[in-house]
Amino acid sequence: MIKYLIIDDEPLARAIVKEYLQPYSDFELLQECNDGFEGVKAIQHQNPDLIFLDIQMPKITGFEMLDLIEKLPAIIFTTAFDEYAMKAFDSNAIDYLLKPFSKERFDKAIQKWRLQKENSKQVESLREVFKNLLPQNDEQFRVVVKTGNQIRIISISEISCIEACDDYVKIHTDAEVFMKKKTMSFYESVLNEKEFVRVHRSFIINLSQIKRIELMEKESYCALLKSGVKIPLSKSGYTRLKDVLGI
Repeated sequence: MIKYLIIDDEPLARAIVKEYLQPYSDFELLQECNDGFEGVKAIQHQNPDLIFLDIQMPKITGFEMLDLIEKLPAIIFTTAFDEYAMKAFDSNAIDYLLKPFSKERFDKAIQKWRLQKENSKQVESLREVFKNLLPQNDEQFRVVVKTGNQIRIISISEISCIEACDDYVKIHTDAEVFMKKKTMSFYESVLNEKEFVRVHRSFIINLSQIKRIELMEKESYCALLKSGVKIPLSKSGYTRLKDVLGI
């Protein structure tokens, strides 16, 4: 049996997917999820073969939800997301259904998935698509992280600095530190360059959190943050920071 989830905040959209799948006797519905929070838990606990996923949902988007999951299931998007942006999927062997979609179009998506479901490269292609599409979404304004069984939404204004940590980054706020599987280059490209500056290969800092710049030794500087943390500045980072601050 092919076990699947439907993750969509619209009851009618979920009902249509269920109706279209009725002729498929080898498909078993595990759960319907109203939002991405429910979706993350359902995927982790039930390990579906396939999910039908909306992108624009309350709380967190479909992209943000998938970004919290280590082992991705197969995905067919069911969305009203802008068709121009969704063209990025065409070259990555990933199908999507643009609402409102017909039974014929739905069946084609199922057939396409059946043909490629054994292709392990699909998941890696999917991750590359997310890297390209996420900057167009809410990660410019917030970061969604998972800590234990909780999902936290951190406003960009709460972040004091971002620190490199192997394949992850550490998101620092005044009170806590969160791990996120992203690269420094990703955040350097996404965040507003007038608010966040990469001052070192291992650090991006929030300009509003800088208390002062201190001389550590000859031609070596650090930024003292309001939290009391000192961030080293590379030569190029120091020059970049001065340019942004106009000093």
